[in-house]
Amino acid sequence: MASSYEGGCRCGAVRYQLGGEPYKSGVCHCTECRRETGSAFLYYADWSTDSFTVSGDYKTYDGRSFCPVCGGTLFHLSDDHVEIALGSLDEAPVALVPLREGWIKRREPWLVAVVGAGQFREDTDL
Repeated sequence: MASSYEGGCRCGAVRYQLGGEPYKSGVCHCTECRRETGSAFLYYADWSTDSFTVSGDYKTYDGRSFCPVCGGTLFHLSDDHVEIALGSLDEAPVALVPLREGWIKRREPWLVAVVGAGQFREDTDL
């Protein structure tokens, strides 16, 4: 696995760096994650905020940060951790295997469960 990661928005106005490996990774099928990504799920990983630096101006709506220029989804930043939308990394995160799958009650019937990942019906199960 990589010891650091870099990513940003589509237009390059916002860039971020992450040190070390995430402590959690997964996919989420909830309505908010679907709306955020415009897809059937969000593929994410969490790092401590100590491992995260960001440059550029980003906007945040309801805890979800994005580029105000291109609209690219980036991260959810809280006091103690940052959840990265892994599609915003520069390199495909092939080594970051989802270990959790949330809101499976909303998983599309044509998607199969992530092999080896914990399965959670809703957030209350996490």
